Amino acid sequence: MKLFFMILGFITLAGSGLAGYLLSIQAAFGVFITSFLLTGCSFFFTRWRYREIEKLSGYLRRISSGDDSLDLRDNHEGELSILKNDIYKVTLMLSESRSYLERDKLAMTDALSDISHQLKTPLTSMMVMADLLTDSALEESKRAEFTENIRVQLERIEWLVSSLLKLSKIDAGTIEFKKDRVSVRELIDRAIQPVLIPMDIREQTLTVTGDDQAAFTGDLRWTAEALINLLKNGVEHTGNGGEISISFEENPLFTEIRIADNGSGIPKKDLPYIFRRFYKGKNASEESVGIGLAMAYSIITGQQGDLEVRSEKGNGTEFSIKFYKKELL
Repeated sequence: MKLFFMILGFITLAGSGLAGYLLSIQAAFGVFITSFLLTGCSFFFTRWRYREIEKLSGYLRRISSGDDSLDLRDNHEGELSILKNDIYKVTLMLSESRSYLERDKLAMTDALSDISHQLKTPLTSMMVMADLLTDSALEESKRAEFTENIRVQLERIEWLVSSLLKLSKIDAGTIEFKKDRVSVRELIDRAIQPVLIPMDIREQTLTVTGDDQAAFTGDLRWTAEALINLLKNGVEHTGNGGEISISFEENPLFTEIRIADNGSGIPKKDLPYIFRRFYKGKNASEESVGIGLAMAYSIITGQQGDLEVRSEKGNGTEFSIKFYKKELL
């Protein structure tokens, strides 16, 4: 800037001298005054711009230190105003990103805490039983009982780890759901196979009704995984001799699958939270981990479907799945 104003001063003196030599002293004086005023205006304007730039630099330093509470928006015209507004937009984006990262960090911390809690109980139980199995005087009946309990706990841990891996893949968006035409009857036939034995043990009855031509666009394997978890929830909360029904239909807007039971139902205060990961309602069994319904919800919504629940304590529960026609979305 010093060099710039030195050049302006030299031009002012040269112009004034040339005007005095070619015209008159009055002309030289006029050129000098005009040049001086122009140089002064340039000086003050440049000084103002540098102060504004200095303010922006200070603002950016405060942003880098984590202070994004300042409002820098400017409704005036000019390149500095445009720059201020652009910096403000970037600041908002950074603030939102920081908030998302904080929420993700808290969610990850809570998830790790929940996972540790879920693994701690079966691991502790297995360690105790493994110590007891080392006793040579242990009765064979007890040895067989402890061995079976360890096997059951290992299956529970395997299921938990497998479910968490599936959920993490869904959350990370690494799973690409297929968009095939899926027959609802074929889907239900696949989903009910894993629950037939538990239902038979509990002497529960299963009824399936619907149009065999009903279908939707989605992923057969993953949707079956979601239905299995919903059916397991129904079997778990329906007593011996209870009833579970599956009905389905297709209309011009969507294909709907309803899974209902006449079990204990879900308390009203638990309904808003049953699809949250690791949430266990008041009626949840001791074996419940609180991840099955969360996985079903993630799978259904991941295919742009809807999963709703209607329930009253003591009057059973009904889950409703809707897959909308793709051409209507």
